[in-house]
Amino acid sequence: MQNHTITAFILLGLTDDPQMQSLLLVFLFFTYFLSVTGNLAIISLTLVDPHLKTPMYFFLQNFSFLEILFTSACIPRYLYNLSTGDRTITYSACATQAFFTDLFGVTEFFLLATMSYDRYVAICEPLRYTIIMSSKICSRLILCCWIAGLLIILPPFSVSQTLEFCDSNVIDSFLCDVSPFLKISCSDTWVIEQMVIVCAVLTFITTLLCVVLSYIYIIKTIIRFPSAQQRKKAFSTCSSHMIVVSLTYGSCIFIYVKPSAKDSVAINKGVIVLTTSIAPMLNPFIYTLRNKQVKQALNYSVKKIALSYKT
Repeated sequence: MQNHTITAFILLGLTDDPQMQSLLLVFLFFTYFLSVTGNLAIISLTLVDPHLKTPMYFFLQNFSFLEILFTSACIPRYLYNLSTGDRTITYSACATQAFFTDLFGVTEFFLLATMSYDRYVAICEPLRYTIIMSSKICSRLILCCWIAGLLIILPPFSVSQTLEFCDSNVIDSFLCDVSPFLKISCSDTWVIEQMVIVCAVLTFITTLLCVVLSYIYIIKTIIRFPSAQQRKKAFSTCSSHMIVVSLTYGSCIFIYVKPSAKDSVAINKGVIVLTTSIAPMLNPFIYTLRNKQVKQALNYSVKKIALSYKT
């Protein structure tokens, strides 16, 4: 983003009300703390517990790590703004935040699609599961998710380096993102808007198609199970992932299905908060509360820690 006159931006945040800002500071700090600790707990359990050394939990471990990165790229800066009252953010810091927020967000979609494929193989191809989802293949799939995320965001981000900001440096959001940039730029943004739309649609459609196809085959396979207990167990292994997928794709639809950046109404800030703060906090609890193996591993770890303190 070339800029000869503006060296910093002003983030308007979510509200100007001092009381609401105080409440937001407490709320966002609380959700951020729970998000980081919850996802770290998931990562620790999958690393320590031998019963969780499977591809499913390997992907969950990486998803939790990605959630920590994503919420950390968005929330701490706004907490600083709320606590100090300083709404300014330097040009380079804003661009860096926009880059990593988009990278982590896009990579998350590809990882969710990969997790759907893992569930498809586990339920539809159980005898070949360990061969298809070997540790080497799982590691390569994770690497492919990151590479795909990087390749998707690089074209629009590279073109955004030519944007100029002449008059306004006020961003109507609490974080730096492509859409607020386009709204305040005095450059012709048509090309980059089309690139953003193409990249967003490509990511959304590709990953959603993978998720939908995987679950169509999963549901068809589960329905053919002879035992009701088998069907219940199979559905329970997928239910947590389906809830997280619904949250992620649902919020994305609300945020990005709108007219061009300059003509649209202000971004739905409540949905942005859901995506960047509440969803990363909920995901560990969704996976823990709805997964018997994770709950057993958590109970075992808590008991082990309690016994070590007693001795």
